[in-house]
Amino acid sequence: MSGTWWQSTVRQALRVRRRLVPEHLGHGWMPFYGLAYLLFLFLPLVFGFRAGALRANAGGGVLVATVASVIVFLPLYFQAYRTHGLRQVASTLAIAGLGYALQPANSFSNTYLIYACAFLPAWQAPVWVRLGTMVVLLAAYAVELHLLRYPMFILGLTVLIAGSVFFGNHFYYRDRQKQAALRLSHDEVKRLAATAERERIGRDLHDLLGHTLSLVALKSDLAARLVERDPRGAQREIEDVSRVAREALSQVRRAVTGIRAAGIAAQLASSRLLLETDGIAFDYRVDLPPLPDAHETALALALRESVTNVQRHARARRVEVRLWHEAGTVHLGVQDDGRGSDIEPGTGLAGMRERIEAVGGHLSISSRRGQGTRVDVVLPLPAPQTGADAGDRAEAAMGHVGRIW
Repeated sequence: MSGTWWQSTVRQALRVRRRLVPEHLGHGWMPFYGLAYLLFLFLPLVFGFRAGALRANAGGGVLVATVASVIVFLPLYFQAYRTHGLRQVASTLAIAGLGYALQPANSFSNTYLIYACAFLPAWQAPVWVRLGTMVVLLAAYAVELHLLRYPMFILGLTVLIAGSVFFGNHFYYRDRQKQAALRLSHDEVKRLAATAERERIGRDLHDLLGHTLSLVALKSDLAARLVERDPRGAQREIEDVSRVAREALSQVRRAVTGIRAAGIAAQLASSRLLLETDGIAFDYRVDLPPLPDAHETALALALRESVTNVQRHARARRVEVRLWHEAGTVHLGVQDDGRGSDIEPGTGLAGMRERIEAVGGHLSISSRRGQGTRVDVVLPLPAPQTGADAGDRAEAAMGHVGRIW
């Protein structure tokens, strides 16, 4: 029963959070944690401060004014998160106005001014406009403190905290914009890689089917002419047509399989995005010849699994990836400077090993506590094929047809 009540409470809390701060904004619970700073408004009641001279007086007027200001503040606070443009500007300035209005009754009303400075970096305006607005707000607060004869150390403390909050949020929003740009770049890389792959497949199919279909057409015409005067010759031509068609079908299937193959270039881009978004430096060098689809897919998936494990478990600061070939083999090395640990076989590592071994390769993983982890993959390159390929056979057959004619 208690478990059901708890789950219901959690679901209700999540609904309230999504209603006040929509999920797509990506703030999570952070706006609600920020409300804890409202406790500073009640310090005059705790310590008995009196507005204007910081003398002992914890009268009920301070409590009433402070509670009323909080009631006005909460809608403005969540509106500043949910809106943008002029409405966000108005909400931010209204929060600062609350601080000015409450200052005669509560010497800790600078809390509202600090909230306002925290929202300034979210404005859709040049940075000099946002910084200038903060200077104006603090200057107005200095004038009010002077008129109320408050000690100037309050202004110094307010400037220090407001400036720290402003620049902290400024860099936070700038990092979010960079991450969004990285995601867009990642999507663009994937799109361009997919486009290039489709173009390659199209060229391969055109080259393959152009020769093959021309051969099929010529041999079919020849068989039709020979069917009456040379039935055996016609039979041979029909058999050649059947053989060439089966070979072409096999090569088309292999070419189309490349559409689903994972590319190393795209995976390197994805790995860089994943790691650098998490604050991990990524360095790589590649020196590879053109690879069969099966080999490239095996290497790309091994790289993906290795990088994902680093991001999730290694607590690394740097990752190095090397891809090279030598003596009829291709090599992949992934080295991180993370915490290292005993290797525990899991589904991901087992799947990676199976894919590598399926193309005749070898996977080795070494890890020492405190010295990082290294993943090495070695794949043998297939021996160059000898003899005529389908296109050569097609051209030879076409030459044979020419001699017949």
